[in-house]
Amino acid sequence: LSPRARMAKDLLTIASVALLVLALARPQFGTRVETVRSEGYDVIVALDVSRSMMAEDVVPNRLERARLEIMRIIQRLEGDRIGLVAFAGNAFVQSPLTVDYGAAALFLNAMNPDLIPVQGTNLGEALTVALDAFEEGTRDYRVLVVVTDGEDHEGEIAQALERAIEEGVRIHTVGIGSLDGVPIPDFNASGVRNGFIRDEDGNVVTTRLDESTLRRVAGSTGGRYFPALGRGVNLDALIEEIAGEEGRDLESLEVTQFDEQFQIFLGLALALLLVEGLIPDRRNSKVVWAGRFS
Repeated sequence: LSPRARMAKDLLTIASVALLVLALARPQFGTRVETVRSEGYDVIVALDVSRSMMAEDVVPNRLERARLEIMRIIQRLEGDRIGLVAFAGNAFVQSPLTVDYGAAALFLNAMNPDLIPVQGTNLGEALTVALDAFEEGTRDYRVLVVVTDGEDHEGEIAQALERAIEEGVRIHTVGIGSLDGVPIPDFNASGVRNGFIRDEDGNVVTTRLDESTLRRVAGSTGGRYFPALGRGVNLDALIEEIAGEEGRDLESLEVTQFDEQFQIFLGLALALLLVEGLIPDRRNSKVVWAGRFS
């Protein structure tokens, strides 16, 4: 073996291994600035949590089914901000606008009739509170979804509708329930069912879907009314309406990206290994011909 060749091969091997280790470390140098944009709509869902939403003409009941369908909307959002408003006899913001869909889902699951002690359905206040929850400067990209059985007991929606039209908020309404009167289950403090709610005369209180009000609310703001009738409610059309639209730039961030340069070290290591393989292990020996009869 040639000592020089052996030494050269060893040095090349060590250098190749060192370069491979550097490549595995994925060195980064050199930077570039990228602008990351988040596009979408501001979507607020106002959910009726009055006792009439506990009616069981929808499986398992109106409120539970509504929450399931709203959850499907949240799961389809990509970059859109979502907010939640709970309403019955009055209304309040359950979750402000956010892109944290996990947090919104937690707030949604907590929406039930016990949130609001004042019973009834004040649709006008629900619209007002939802409009207040929108931020300024988003006129063309604001959508309000109202999910209710449509029984507006206060009749104060005209002013809220005028404001929605003026501010460019499109309202989609979802009427959940049936057109026939159905009883409202009654539960005690422990959550045990005690039959049905009765009025002062002992008559069973019934609730029915009021489509006319919901059609008027949606139609006056350029939105759509989505009936959720029968026991098998499906709001795919509403989900596609919201998820299929392109929104505005909600947020723009400049992010500094470091360029990975492991390819340089990997290429040098492979080149050195190739050179190492071309170096012969044995020295060349000279053979001198001494003649035929030597």
